[in-house]
Amino acid sequence: MRLFTIGYEATTQGDFLEALKRAGVGRVIDVRALPLSRRPGFSKTPLRNALAEEGIDYVHLKALGTPASGREAARKGRTAELEEIYAGQLALPEAMVQAEELKSLVAEKPSALLCFEREPAGCHRNIILRELLPDAAVEHLFP
Repeated sequence: MRLFTIGYEATTQGDFLEALKRAGVGRVIDVRALPLSRRPGFSKTPLRNALAEEGIDYVHLKALGTPASGREAARKGRTAELEEIYAGQLALPEAMVQAEELKSLVAEKPSALLCFEREPAGCHRNIILRELLPDAAVEHLFP
């Protein structure tokens, strides 16, 4: 299993796509609750289309996204609060179903978990890795 994470903060779509291609990513798994962005090219439809042009699959797992209160905690650097809020999210039935889907998806082909934050330390991607994929060898990509 080859697993990556990537955040699109402070990058362009071109550099983002290049980082994915260089790493050999075959699927992007979007773990944003709201796949919208003010950064050009990173909202769900334009991103999915750009990835498809590069031969990269796109899957959105909305239930693995962070609720608004968790996103606010992350923006303010309150990691313990983010952890607590996100633990509640992972306990939801729809998140449990998508957690199993995530495990199947990453086993199929090289995949990258996508969220906004460039640095994974302050992002729920690290919680996903720790709680759902604890044995995975992970590389964090920085476009």
